[in-house]
Amino acid sequence: MDVLVTYDIGTPDRAGERRLARVAGICERFGVRAQYSVFECRLSPAALQGMVGELHDVLDPDEDSINIYRFDRPIPEVRSTLGHRKSAPLGTPWVITADHPNYQ
Repeated sequence: MDVLVTYDIGTPDRAGERRLARVAGICERFGVRAQYSVFECRLSPAALQGMVGELHDVLDPDEDSINIYRFDRPIPEVRSTLGHRKSAPLGTPWVITADHPNYQ
């Protein structure tokens, strides 16, 4: 199933910054970043349950919000894009090499 994950993580302190990094890392393992805090994911029901569990463990319910939208059709069929669209479609692998600026 295709899902869209959006989040707003409170970062008033170092703990919030760590939660933000952890949430982003979890989402990167399960999907493709569409925008800074938005991920498109193609998941089995078990993988969705696993992702939700991991996100729940990181979330501070007083500071953070995470929204998960489930689609009845693949995201590319329901998406309309205005302006520049990122080049990597959902479900394709990304390869980051050592000379890539985001490689650490």
